[in-house]
Amino acid sequence: MPSLRQLEYLVAVAETRHFRRAAERVNTTQPTLSEQIKALEKRLGCQLVERSTARVVLTPIGAEVVEIARRMLKDASEIRSLAASGGKELNGLLRLGLPPTIGPYLMQRAAPKLHRAYPGLRLYVREDLPLSLPRSLEEGTHDVIICPLPFRGVELESMVLFREPLHLTVAADHPLARKQHAVLADLKGQDVLTLGPGHQLHETAIELCKATGARLRYDFEGTSLDMLREMVVMGLGITFMPGLYARSELIHDKGVRIIDIRDRKLHRTISMAWRKSSARRETFERLAGLFKKMVATGLEKQR
Repeated sequence: MPSLRQLEYLVAVAETRHFRRAAERVNTTQPTLSEQIKALEKRLGCQLVERSTARVVLTPIGAEVVEIARRMLKDASEIRSLAASGGKELNGLLRLGLPPTIGPYLMQRAAPKLHRAYPGLRLYVREDLPLSLPRSLEEGTHDVIICPLPFRGVELESMVLFREPLHLTVAADHPLARKQHAVLADLKGQDVLTLGPGHQLHETAIELCKATGARLRYDFEGTSLDMLREMVVMGLGITFMPGLYARSELIHDKGVRIIDIRDRKLHRTISMAWRKSSARRETFERLAGLFKKMVATGLEKQR
């Protein structure tokens, strides 16, 4: 049988399509990784990887083996995590995936509290686009994800954590900044800035622009919420900022103004999800409850 280490090397090669980068990912040398891939091919009696100076390509059977390897590595990780927990719920390594529009602003509040309450919990946090997170969870890259609804994944279970308000955000010298409250009709003809495709905020902005007659500026898509804020300050348009970010970064920023839209409450629903097959369902439900409590008070104040 192949070793788990060999399977880990093979998956790294499949995902990076490069032996050096794969070796860096799994913390080994390129010659060692290459020799182990060759040993795996010899043991299985078939070629898994086509090698050339220009690129690395999986053979058809290699691609099938990689999919099985991902499942085996996921199951092995589950076994290690369960053993490390010693029967305790929040203990051992937990791989959490979440979007960059949530990660820093949620974790700066949650991480210290989680560490104090559960010092044995090793939380590995990795950011990714919302549209990519469910598939990464199904493939075993993450143990659990925090992601805006809706998302697809027939093999996933989820629990709603909170409803996060979206705030109309304009430059301090923008005409709308003089208003105490705005209405949807005020958005007609406005230039709207948002993040690029793959972010749930992008889809929300498209829907709002269609409903109100605003113009989505595809030529000025932001790469981060901080960059969106700077473009708003420079007068390139208005945007909609999520509540966690607004509470963390905008509340004392004199360059922007946050305005409520009176005739429509904008929000996005954030949930936690895990695989139905996971043996750690109770752990994830407990963790979801903790995140829920940590976030609820601050967001209630913004409504």
